[in-house]
Amino acid sequence: MDSRRPPLAPAYRTLPEYVRHWAGTTPDRRAFTFVDHPTPNSRGVHRTLTWRRLDLRVRALAARLTMEAEPGARVALLCPQGTEYVTAFLSVLTAGLVAVPLYPPGLPGHGDRLSAVLGDACPAVVVTTSGAAGEVREFCAGTPVRIVVADEVPDAAAGDWRPGTPDAAGLAYLQYTSGSTRTPAGVEITHGNVVANARQALTAYGADEHPLTCVGWLPLYHDMGLVLSVAAPVERGLLSVLMDPVSFLHEPARWLRLLGAHPRAVSAAPNFAYDYCASAVTDAQKAGLRLGGVFALINGSEPVRPATADRFNAAFAAQGLAPGTHCPSYGLAEGTVFVSAARPGEPLRRFTLDRDALAAGKALPAPADDATAVRLAGCGVPAGQRVRIADPVSRTALPEGEVGEIWVQGPNVGRGYWNQEEQTRRVFGAVLAGDPAAEGGWLRTGDLGTVLDGQLIVTGRLKDLIVVDGRNHYPQDVEATAQEAHPVVRRDRLAAFGVPGPDGERVVVVAEHVRTTSLAGIDVPDLVRAVRAAVSARHGLRLADVVLVPPGAVPRTSSGKVSRALTRARYLEGVYTAGSTR
Repeated sequence: MDSRRPPLAPAYRTLPEYVRHWAGTTPDRRAFTFVDHPTPNSRGVHRTLTWRRLDLRVRALAARLTMEAEPGARVALLCPQGTEYVTAFLSVLTAGLVAVPLYPPGLPGHGDRLSAVLGDACPAVVVTTSGAAGEVREFCAGTPVRIVVADEVPDAAAGDWRPGTPDAAGLAYLQYTSGSTRTPAGVEITHGNVVANARQALTAYGADEHPLTCVGWLPLYHDMGLVLSVAAPVERGLLSVLMDPVSFLHEPARWLRLLGAHPRAVSAAPNFAYDYCASAVTDAQKAGLRLGGVFALINGSEPVRPATADRFNAAFAAQGLAPGTHCPSYGLAEGTVFVSAARPGEPLRRFTLDRDALAAGKALPAPADDATAVRLAGCGVPAGQRVRIADPVSRTALPEGEVGEIWVQGPNVGRGYWNQEEQTRRVFGAVLAGDPAAEGGWLRTGDLGTVLDGQLIVTGRLKDLIVVDGRNHYPQDVEATAQEAHPVVRRDRLAAFGVPGPDGERVVVVAEHVRTTSLAGIDVPDLVRAVRAAVSARHGLRLADVVLVPPGAVPRTSSGKVSRALTRARYLEGVYTAGSTR
């Protein structure tokens, strides 16, 4: 029954309208399924909401929220992953309030960020679940915030309450940035922004031609998790199957089993997840996988490296995984999430670029056998929005093949940063020099990239760029070389950055060692020599310092990316002196 295409919906402009539409036209279809793994060996316990049931729960909780807060007030979501999170988010929007997607206080390593975000957003209400209510009350003790426990609100609370229709231009939620390069800031996303971006993503990933199933483990407080696992399925009436990120980390085969169990599955994951699956899923686990029906696997890492897709495809080709399923993509919270993507079913677009030319801002081809070349994947073309490459200083548009800052314009671009007018004008109101037909402002993404053969290629972050002797170096390139130099260096758990020195900027690498060995069992001088030699040979860089630290010592953002800025700050503060080895 659920494999049939849902009937077409009118072009509504807000998610609450879509919830009501699907509840009225397809009430018994499955809307959201959360697959829980309560024990290490669990194959999954499924909990499902139909569209009728979702609508009832949304109205009940929305009615309760209107009793707790005035229109436009912020409501923080401190719920664990699950259907209650979905219900809470949609209820806030339905009630005419502003959602702040977050997480319970127990998320390891993110308590300080949670406090900072709550201090910035100043929510009137916190929504949580009965399972997390104790820690939430303790965390919020001494504050005036009111706490609503979502699963304790009875269905009868819906009563005769009928929601109004939100203004598409009104604020729907604050998406706080992950903070990989700066202090987290709340991006103002309107109802119209999120619906527009959901449509753009669905078009890019093939939902206009065939019905899809959204399968995801990304946290729902993350921009991609929220749009792909909640907004997109609501806009199109698709089934969304969710699991907890921790369940994935404990056993990545669980994600693959869900992908294989649902028709035309589309899912998203960062770069490390594909490498993790390729290395951690056992032959015994592979034997039961059937991945021939997987439609699209989105990789939104910055940048996307072809080698990751190759390893993943090789690992699961025998299980029927088609090579055209890997879709390198690009996006950011300021654009709701989605900007551009490679289309499913198309071969991976590979670019082998001259390293020296790229450092000088030119994307020039290099011979395929050039060992020093930079290999990147194209991130496709935008859908429903405009992208330009601009010189970040002169603000002039650059021609194809030149590297500059990626600028974006479209209905998905947020209104600005919460309570940051000056930063909003600078980032969201950019104007291209010499553009006589400037239509509103452009979003300055802070990301560097270029366009080749019509493909957007992301090369790195502007603020992360390392400049030594007037030459640009991308930290992710140095990190990739370092992690390949020695098997003890833990993949995607290292940071390269510049620090001030007496004669200019110096380069430092802080890397975690793998979990399978202890620091005492590692020949650290040999590892340091190997990393220094590899970086010198490939990049012409002399590393000023190589620091090996225990697993978990390199900080990450709430979206799982390594925080180079925080790693650099900790290095300069001397945090890595104790318990680390150079």
